[in-house]
Amino acid sequence: MNGKTIQAIVEDVLIELVQHTAPNEVPISVSARHCHLKHTDLESLFGKGYELSKKNDLSQPGQFAANETVTLIGPRGCIESVRILGPLRNQSQVEISKTDSIKLGVDPPLRESGDIKGSAPITLLGPKGSLYLVEGLIVAKAHIHMSPQEAMKLNVSNGEYVRVKVENERPITFDKVLIRVSPDYIVDMHIDTDEANSGLVKTGQRGTVSKVDEVW
Repeated sequence: MNGKTIQAIVEDVLIELVQHTAPNEVPISVSARHCHLKHTDLESLFGKGYELSKKNDLSQPGQFAANETVTLIGPRGCIESVRILGPLRNQSQVEISKTDSIKLGVDPPLRESGDIKGSAPITLLGPKGSLYLVEGLIVAKAHIHMSPQEAMKLNVSNGEYVRVKVENERPITFDKVLIRVSPDYIVDMHIDTDEANSGLVKTGQRGTVSKVDEVW
């Protein structure tokens, strides 16, 4: 079974989940610490001409977890085996939780993915070298990926913030969840491990979306 076939199966499963989800519900994925790299930074860490190898596909079409990992090094400590996500980007970025930041001794800002200007520095260590990023370390905002059609169904727009309520053993409501709309997206909410642990949320659970000014 080749990569395209696997990706098609993943997309079909996600679409099937969406079709069996209530109109104002979204599936949730828990996003662990990870990094995105640009080509020159990948070569600094893994060697000239190195290319990422795919471990498995992610929920969003074309995105994948690589087999390759790096070590994050901060003033207070380090975290090993931090997964690289592909494909390569135009700028390098590292996403961690607040708990991770305490272990590393760093102070990353809460940002939308891709907004790294003036963010925190971090050192990455790979098998062939190390790399110091002057900026690029963030705690990612909780967000929901979705297509324009899905946004229309939920009556939301790109850049808008919504509330998402999860009903389980420890009910929790996430405020200020960012909506990210693109024709390339499949609906999926991403939260980090701290957010997931606070509400005992696991990947595959669903949350109910409401406008910020709506009353439950």
